[in-house]
Amino acid sequence: MTMLSTGKLPPALLDRLLHRFSLPDERLLVGPRSGEDAAVIDFRTTALPPAGSLLIAKTDPITFATDEIGWYAVHVNANDVATMGARPRWFLATVLLPAGQTSVALVESIFAQIHAACADLGIALAGGHTEITHGLDRPLVCGTLLGEVAPNDLVMTAGAQVGDAVLFIRQAPIEGAALIAREKAADLRRRGVDEAFIGRVQGFLHDPGISVVRAAQLVCSQAPVHSLHDPTEGGVATGLWEVAAAASVGLQVDLALVPLLPEAVTLGQIYGLDPLGMIASGGLLATVAPADVAALAVACHAAAIPFARIGQVVPAAQGVQEWHPQRGWVPLREFGADELTKIF
Repeated sequence: MTMLSTGKLPPALLDRLLHRFSLPDERLLVGPRSGEDAAVIDFRTTALPPAGSLLIAKTDPITFATDEIGWYAVHVNANDVATMGARPRWFLATVLLPAGQTSVALVESIFAQIHAACADLGIALAGGHTEITHGLDRPLVCGTLLGEVAPNDLVMTAGAQVGDAVLFIRQAPIEGAALIAREKAADLRRRGVDEAFIGRVQGFLHDPGISVVRAAQLVCSQAPVHSLHDPTEGGVATGLWEVAAAASVGLQVDLALVPLLPEAVTLGQIYGLDPLGMIASGGLLATVAPADVAALAVACHAAAIPFARIGQVVPAAQGVQEWHPQRGWVPLREFGADELTKIF
């Protein structure tokens, strides 16, 4: 197999990939193409009345995953845009590839993954940069996602209010479990783990999937959501600390109520990891007025989305606490690093 040389991709290959894997977008006036230095997006008019739209911008690199890295790059960035109440619209990808290890097939695979994730969410690939470079032992993708939201629909993590109910929507830790099954498959086999189990958990990347875009859109359409947050590195527990810090509030939560994937619990037992500290893209934290909980529960149930009320927002002076069956309210567990760093 011929490996591509260091530097930019051959122009003919890049043009072919961009033509094959780019989706049309009427507001993308200048999209990904050879010779152009940047994308151009039309903000002269907007479909979001009456006051136009706000631009939401997010960038995030993919560092844990090596398998389906392009798929991850789109979804983890889209999640953070959606948790601002916004619609993800335009994606830019910086794709850095290892010298001496990069084939045309590898590049095509990453572009295909980006295209599939963008197509799934109605996002246009707007541009980026692709390069084969020294000093890497695997591909790296840094994604930038642009979205827009009407001013009155903007949601911020900092919006959590004292008295709010704290909700967990979908399950945890979807991404953590999928990463372990994908990156540690050989080790799991050596430990005697069933092949069907490994295959099923590897599939969690797509089903139930790491995207919270549609879940965020659903809850925002059903009730005034005060705060949304996508718990990623450090898991659900760290996500709760981040909500409290952003909003300058305290929390009282019962982590036993978080809908945990049974497979993630099993993997945690195998490797000595706490599932509540594993990277948790695919889950969604929300805070809403208690009066709105019932409507959201009905909407999530109708959409077959797991839903749990796990606690409440309290004054900051009360701290951030979790319920312990024997000791009562204790400080919420903290993770200095994601639990997966213990095995990766």
